[in-house]
Amino acid sequence: MARVERTLVKSPPELWELVDDAELMQRWAADLVGDPNAEIEVTERSEGERLAWRAAGDGGAGLELWLAEKGWGTNVVIEARRGERSQSGEFGDDDLERLLDELSSPQRRPFTRG
Repeated sequence: MARVERTLVKSPPELWELVDDAELMQRWAADLVGDPNAEIEVTERSEGERLAWRAAGDGGAGLELWLAEKGWGTNVVIEARRGERSQSGEFGDDDLERLLDELSSPQRRPFTRG
């Protein structure tokens, strides 16, 4: 399991709008399991606070994300579990740091591809 934590200078509602997005979850799942067609199943959604999902049919691959207001920003924690049938190598802290970088981007919708 990989885990990262960082405080981002965005409000919890702003970050929630970004992370509670099917396209984003699909892309992150594809990265996690190494399959661009990976399907996801949301297993827990506590609006504005916690989001958990798993890659369907991959024996436990999934991601959990927590948001908590902290000072002038939001503390974000991301944990990822690699599944039994994941096709790529270890998904580690560096990969999760990249996801945090993406979330901290100043763009309004940083997840659209051009």
